[in-house]
Amino acid sequence: MAGKFADSVVWVTGGGSGIGRALALEFAREGADVAVSGRRKDRLDEVVEAVEALGRRGLAVPCDVTDEAATGAAVATIVDGLGKLDVAVANAGFGVSGRFEKLTADDWRRQLDVNVVGTAITIKAALPQLREHKGRAVMIASVAGMVALPTSTAYSASKFAVRAMGLALSAELHGTGTTCTTIHPGFVESEINQVDNQGHFDPTREDKRPKKLMWTAEKAARVIVRAVHARKREYTFTAHGKVGGFFGRHAPGLVHFAMTRGAGKRQAHGQAKA
Repeated sequence: MAGKFADSVVWVTGGGSGIGRALALEFAREGADVAVSGRRKDRLDEVVEAVEALGRRGLAVPCDVTDEAATGAAVATIVDGLGKLDVAVANAGFGVSGRFEKLTADDWRRQLDVNVVGTAITIKAALPQLREHKGRAVMIASVAGMVALPTSTAYSASKFAVRAMGLALSAELHGTGTTCTTIHPGFVESEINQVDNQGHFDPTREDKRPKKLMWTAEKAARVIVRAVHARKREYTFTAHGKVGGFFGRHAPGLVHFAMTRGAGKRQAHGQAKA
C-alpha cells in the first residue's frame, strides 16, 4: 500500500477518541500499521477495527502513560505484535481548569503527571526503537503552551513544558536521523472538555470552546501527519492558533493587555450595575 508512511509502524497514545483516533486512521490511510493506547479498551478495539478496515494491521495496547513500567511494556508488546516501531505519538492528555488560587496540590500533580511526565516516559520508552529505525518522536502540545489564559494555568503550564521538552529533545537528536516534532493545535473537536479535574470522563459536561473556530479531528490529523512526515521541529495550526501562538511568543505584553482590558471592562460594568 502506497502512502507517506508505507509499511511503517506507528504508536498513538490517547488513541481511543478525538485527535488520537483520527491520527490512527490517517496514519493507516498513509500505509502504516497502527498501535493505539489508552485506558478504555472498548474504544481501542473500535479504532483497531477501523484501522483493519483500511487494510492495515491494528493493535490495541491498554496503557497508563503515567506508569513507566507500563509504557516500556507497551513498546515491547508493539514490537512483538507488529515487528518494530517507527513513529511514537505522545497524544494522551487532559486539562485541569480553575483559577490559580483554587487549584490544589493534587490538581497540579494530576495535570503534570499525565501531560508532562506521561509524554516524557512515552517517548523515552519508544526511543530505542525510534533510533534503530531513524524514526520520529511526536509530542502533542497546544497553542496553550505559547499563550496562557486565565483559569487554564495548570494546563498551559503543562503544555509550555511539553514545548520545552520537544525543543530540547529535537536538539539532542540532531544528526542521528531520528527526529522530534512538537505539535501545537488550536481548537479541535475532542472530549477534553468532557474530562473533569480528576480525569473522569463525563459526556454531559459542556464544551465552552468557540465552535466557529473549531477544526474537526480528521482535518487536524491530516495536517499533523503531513508535518510529522516532513520532520518539522514544530508545527502550529489552526489560523487562530498561529496568530495566538505568534503573539504569545513575541508580544506577551500585548496579550496580557488584551486579556486584562477585557476583564477590567467587565468588572467596571458589574460595579456600575451594582
